[in-house]
Amino acid sequence: MIHTRGLTRSFRAKGETVEAVRGLDLDIEAGSVVAFLGPNGAGKTTSLRMLTTLLPPTSGSAVVAGYDVLTDPSGVRHRIGYLGQGNSAGSNFRVSDELITQGRAYGLSRAGSRARAESLLAALELEGLAKRTVGTLSGGQRRRLDIALALVHEPELLFLDEPTTGLDPHSRATVWEHVLRLREELGTTIVFTTHYLEEADLWARRVMVVDHGRVIADDSPEKLKAGLAGDRIILGTADRADAGRAVELARALPTVHEVTADGTEVRVRTPHGDTQLPVLLRNLEAAGVRTLTARLTRPTLDDVFLGLTGRTLRESAGATTATATHDGA
Repeated sequence: MIHTRGLTRSFRAKGETVEAVRGLDLDIEAGSVVAFLGPNGAGKTTSLRMLTTLLPPTSGSAVVAGYDVLTDPSGVRHRIGYLGQGNSAGSNFRVSDELITQGRAYGLSRAGSRARAESLLAALELEGLAKRTVGTLSGGQRRRLDIALALVHEPELLFLDEPTTGLDPHSRATVWEHVLRLREELGTTIVFTTHYLEEADLWARRVMVVDHGRVIADDSPEKLKAGLAGDRIILGTADRADAGRAVELARALPTVHEVTADGTEVRVRTPHGDTQLPVLLRNLEAAGVRTLTARLTRPTLDDVFLGLTGRTLRESAGATTATATHDGA
C-alpha cells in the first residue's frame, strides 16, 4: 500500500537548512494499522504530508496505493483519506453541507452523499448538529467532523495526524471504534500519529519510532516493549547491604538487561519479569537478603522511546523546535 525509498524533505529556517525527513524507507502492507511515534519536530507530519501529495519530497520516491506521489498525485488523492492537525471544515458552512459537498467531490451522487453524511453523523455522535454552522461547534465536535470528512468516501488508505487530540476519553473511544470498523469491513489501511501512547499500544499492529527525521525502531508494540524496554522488577530491601547483595544476585539471572540500586531500592530490567521475579525472590531468601517489597511493572511505549533516545514521548509532546515550526509534528 505504501512503498518509499530514500524519501527526504529539507526546509530553510533562519538561513539554515533543516532536514525534517532523512531517507525514509517504508513498506506498508494493505490492511495494516501503523503508528508513527516521535517528539514534536521528529518528521512525522512532514512524512504524512509527502505521502498525501501535500508536500513535494526534496529527494527520493514514494508510491502510495499504487500511484506515484510525484507523477500521479490525483491518483493518490482519489484513494486516500487524510486528517491533518488543523480543522478542515469551513466555519461559516453547515455541518451537513460540508459532508455532502465532500462526498460530491469524491464522485458520490447527491443521494449517496446525503446518506453517507447521515451515517457518519450518527456514528460520530454528531447527528443533532447537522444544521449548525461549523463555527458554532466545540473543539471536540469540530475534530469529530474533521474525522467524518476524511471518511466520507471510505478510502482504502487513511492517514490520521493526531486524530483524537483535544477529545475526551469517550469521544476518543467513539472515533477509534468507527475507524477500526472501517478497517474490518473494508480492509482499510491506517497510518496515524499520536501522543496518546495507549492508542498506539491498543490499536497499532506496527509501531515506527521516528526521531530527527529517521526511523529508529520498527516492530509490533509487544516486541518493541519486550526487546527495548522489558519488564521492571522493583525491590525494596532492608538496608544498603541487602541492596548490594540483591544487585549481585539479580545480575546472575539469565536475560537480565540492567540492574541498578538507589539506596535500599533495586531495579531490574528483563524481558521475562513474570518468570524471573519468583526465581529472584527464592534466591534472595536463600541468601538471607531481607526483601521488604517487590513489584513487577510492564513496559510502555514511552519506556521504549526513553530507552532509544534518553527522553520520553510525554516530555517531548509539548516541545517546540525549529523543525516543529515547519513540520507541525
